[in-house]
Amino acid sequence: MHIHILGICGTFMGSLAVLAKELGHRVTGSDANVYPPMSTQLEAQGIELMQGYEPAHLQPAPDLVVVGNALSRGNPAVEYVLNKGLPYVSGPQWLADHVLQGRWVLAAAGTHGKTTTSSMLAWVLEHAGMSPGFLIGGVPQNFGISARLGGTPFFVVEADEYDSAFFDKRSKFVHYRPRTAILNNLEFDHADIFPDLAAIERQFHHLVRTVPGVGLIIHPESETALKRVIGMGCWTPVQTTGEGGQWQARLLSEDGSRFEVIFDGEVQGVVDWQLTGRHNVNNALATLAAARHVGVLPKQGAEALSEFRSVKRRMEKVAEVNGVTIYDDFAHHPTAIATTLDGLRKRVGDTPIIAVVEPRSNSMKLGAHREGLAESVALADQAIWYAPANLGWDLAATVAGSPVPTTVCDSLEAIIAKVKADATPGTQVVVMSNGGFGGLHGQLAAALA
Repeated sequence: MHIHILGICGTFMGSLAVLAKELGHRVTGSDANVYPPMSTQLEAQGIELMQGYEPAHLQPAPDLVVVGNALSRGNPAVEYVLNKGLPYVSGPQWLADHVLQGRWVLAAAGTHGKTTTSSMLAWVLEHAGMSPGFLIGGVPQNFGISARLGGTPFFVVEADEYDSAFFDKRSKFVHYRPRTAILNNLEFDHADIFPDLAAIERQFHHLVRTVPGVGLIIHPESETALKRVIGMGCWTPVQTTGEGGQWQARLLSEDGSRFEVIFDGEVQGVVDWQLTGRHNVNNALATLAAARHVGVLPKQGAEALSEFRSVKRRMEKVAEVNGVTIYDDFAHHPTAIATTLDGLRKRVGDTPIIAVVEPRSNSMKLGAHREGLAESVALADQAIWYAPANLGWDLAATVAGSPVPTTVCDSLEAIIAKVKADATPGTQVVVMSNGGFGGLHGQLAAALA
C-alpha cells in the first residue's frame, strides 16, 4: 500500500512514517519545514520527503493519506484530498487501527516530560528483555530511532493531548486505549486549541475513561489538576508518586543524579544516571511504577535507568568549544524552562549559565505563557530572548522585569554576537526552542571556535 503523510516532519507523524514503513508499506510525505532530527531519520529509512504541500505530491493518488494535525482547511494538499475524494485518516486513528490493536499499550501523558518518560519506559522494558514497540515524539539515544513495531505485545506511546486532525478535535491520546497510563502533570498549554485548563482536564478525563479495570493509572500525589481529573470518575486502580505518594525518591545528590527509589516504604534500588533535575526524578518514579505493572521488578528498572541516555534535544550537549558548553533543549513552557535550569544549576554550581530562548510553540506565539516567562530564567546568569518580527506581541516588555540581565534580539546574528561577547571558558549555554531555531547551535559553535 502507498501511504502519503501530510506533515511528515512533525515528531509524531515522522515516527508514524517509520512504523508504516516497517509494516511493509511504501511511505512518502510532505511538509512545509523539513529539518533534523526527523528529516535525517526519515531519509535514513528510505522515506521520500517533499517540501511544501503541492497537490502534485498526491499524483498519482496514494492508497491512503494520513493528515497531520498541523494542517487545516485551506491548505492546498488538504483541499485536493477532499475535492478528489481520496481516502484519508488522522495519525492517531491510523496508529490505533494498524499498530495498537490487541497490544498492551503503556501511555505517558502530561504537559511536561512525555517524551523523556516514554523513552525511559521503553528502555526499561528493553533492558528487561521485553522488546517493546514504541512511538516517541523525539529520538531516545538508547535506541537511535523514534519508533519501532517491537516483537512483543508491549507498546509504549507518548500520549499527547493535542488534537488529532482538522476533522477530529479530540486529543490524540483518546485513540490509544492504554492499559497502563502515566499522567505526569497538568498545566495550561496549547492555547491555540484549548480555552482554559478545565478544557484540557476534560480531555484527560476522556483518557481515564478508556483505561480498563485491570489497568493502572499513575500520577503524582501533588498534582491538583490531575486529582480533579480522577475525581470526575475513575474505574481503574491508581498509584501515586512523589511526596506523600506510594512511590518516592530519596535524593543522594542534590541535582537528582543519584537517588533511592522507595515503594510502599521499602527501598527498591538506587538510580545513578546522567540526568539531573527533580522533574526527571519524578519521571523515573512514574516509569518504574508503569514497568512494575508489566512485571519488571523496581530494582531491575533502577538498574536500567542508570544506563538511560536521555533523548535528543532534551538537554543534549551538542558542542564544547574553547571551554564553552552548548546544550539543545526542547523547553517550550515557563515551567519546563525553570525546571531545566534548576537541574543544570544544581549540577554546575556557580558556573555561569546563559539561557537563549525562542518563544516558538503555538501557545508562546499567542502570548499565552507571558506571565511566567520573565521569572522562568531566574536560575540563569543572563537570558537572551529571540523576538522575530512576526511574533505578534511585545516580548521585550514581557521580560523587562526579569530577575536576571536580559537581552532581546531580533536576529540570530545578534544572539551569536551577544553570546560570543559574554561567554568565557566554563560558561554553559542552553538554547531552548521546540523548533530548529535556524540552526543556531551549529552557528554558535562555529562562531565560538
